[in-house]
Amino acid sequence: MTRLSVNINKIATLRNARGGSVPNVLEAALNCEKFGAEGITVHPRPDERHIRYQDVRDIRPRLNTEFNIEGNPFSEQKGKYPGFLQLIKSYQPDQCTLVPDASSQLTSDHGWDLLGDNSRLTSLIKTIKTYGSRVSLFMDPSEEGISKAKEVGADRIELYTGPYAEAVKHQKDIKDLIKQYSKADKYAHNLGLGVNAGHDLNLS
Repeated sequence: MTRLSVNINKIATLRNARGGSVPNVLEAALNCEKFGAEGITVHPRPDERHIRYQDVRDIRPRLNTEFNIEGNPFSEQKGKYPGFLQLIKSYQPDQCTLVPDASSQLTSDHGWDLLGDNSRLTSLIKTIKTYGSRVSLFMDPSEEGISKAKEVGADRIELYTGPYAEAVKHQKDIKDLIKQYSKADKYAHNLGLGVNAGHDLNLS
């Protein structure tokens, strides 16, 4: 069964650009639920350029659907941002999606490269699970990478759909991409992993 979780980062970006509290991020999250979304996704970054730490505090107790917090698990405390692990410990989202973004990176543009030493990531995943959150890893549709995601202890993967979104935007043939994502989805399910998919998806 396909379920929709709405990422509300861009609403926060607009609010921050305008100053004040319009549009209201909490109101937007609740409206997404009201109109049928089955989850809310936020990606608070240390520089708070869109979702702020306070947004997480405001949203968490008001949601009736799944709450998904994305972020780099290695992000440390900065200003009002408490550090990723402390954020997860404090607000215990239903799902925690780990992304390999550098702090200077504008947006997510690739999945985890798990072909090296993953001991630190494995340890962090174990810690996050003690907080009661399910762990999903942001991944490219590579069977080798997906196998590694299983090895490090992920419960799910999120397939990075940026290439698909770009192909649709520029009206390119997407048949091969669909096959690639479908194959990755089946491979992950056969390993016992749940599968999410996202990035730049819209009504197109």
